[in-house]
Amino acid sequence: MSLSHTAAEFMLSDALLPEPGGARTRRLRLELPSDRLLKFVTVGLPLCLVSLAFAREFSAGSQISCFSPTNFTGKQAAYVDAACWDSLLHHGFDADGHPLTKSLWVLKVFPYSLLVVAVLMYLPYLLWRYAAAPALHCDLLFVIDELDKSYNRSVRLVQHMRKVQQASTEPESFWEEYERARRERYFEFPLLERYLACKQRAHALAFIYFLRNLLLLLFLAATCLYLVFLHLNVFFQDEFSCSIRTGLLQAEPHIPFLIPCKLLFYSTFQLTSLSLGSVYVLLIPVVLYGALQLCQWDKGLLSVYEMLPAFDLLSRKMLTCPVNDLNVILLFLRANISHLTSFSRLNAVSALKEAAPNREDIDTVVDFMTLLAGLEATKPKH
Repeated sequence: MSLSHTAAEFMLSDALLPEPGGARTRRLRLELPSDRLLKFVTVGLPLCLVSLAFAREFSAGSQISCFSPTNFTGKQAAYVDAACWDSLLHHGFDADGHPLTKSLWVLKVFPYSLLVVAVLMYLPYLLWRYAAAPALHCDLLFVIDELDKSYNRSVRLVQHMRKVQQASTEPESFWEEYERARRERYFEFPLLERYLACKQRAHALAFIYFLRNLLLLLFLAATCLYLVFLHLNVFFQDEFSCSIRTGLLQAEPHIPFLIPCKLLFYSTFQLTSLSLGSVYVLLIPVVLYGALQLCQWDKGLLSVYEMLPAFDLLSRKMLTCPVNDLNVILLFLRANISHLTSFSRLNAVSALKEAAPNREDIDTVVDFMTLLAGLEATKPKH
């Protein structure tokens, strides 16, 4: 008998989780994997394209080539290129023959507009980092610690039940007391359950998460519309007619009225804008998916933790509308599942419960541990 008692004590001691250290809790992920991917692509892609555009500009030198008259010297031709690049005005005629001018200045500032796009795309993540991440970090720390401690309390409860049962002279009274304690919910964990129920009535984190995705969606749509506007206005305008008859050169008779010019970087502009617009259009469904994650509960996590005594958020139908802070915490708990040591233990217990022949007698992890410790074998049959 002493050997079986010793084996049961060792088994219950091994079932206890180690005390959490401070180092692991500082590495919590405060962004979902899809959000990290979105941040990497939406911010990194325009910065990469800007660097390529500037590298081409510095390596190629002049971005414009004008066909100056043959009687112009080298310095005069260089002046024409510089003047036309500074103005970027196309002089032409409409269908009725009236003169008109069209500005191509947006091509010059296009690389700098990509920098603005990258800054705009980073703003939603700054909002989440400073408005929601600190509170979410505290919530995750508390919930993770309490879930692990709740599992340990269940194991320690079985250890105490073994000691009381061994010291009891009347086994029937012991089991009657145990059943009465279960009926009156003496084994519940009110702090954790009430905290989660309180978070179900809060909506600050959910609002900020929706606002972040909404801002990101608006910036993606605005960038795509901006690129469409550029293509509709200057897509076929790689050649234009430039006029340098301004200022002191306005009255010079040997200077022609219009000088044809060609933009040398136009193919780079087309490739950059088309690639950026295509990727951003493909990311719009990803943003919508991230926002719609809050429209359904992640019940798989809570269903596993219903193995804890009196932890029945699902069975008591406390989960109503999923758009609240509790659902946000559940989403990020799933992303930090490696820090939740008790999840793998309870998941294994749930799987063994389904495979056990007497699974109707196993409701909580306490029942499973009492079965392993040999207490169920001494329970009187009615």
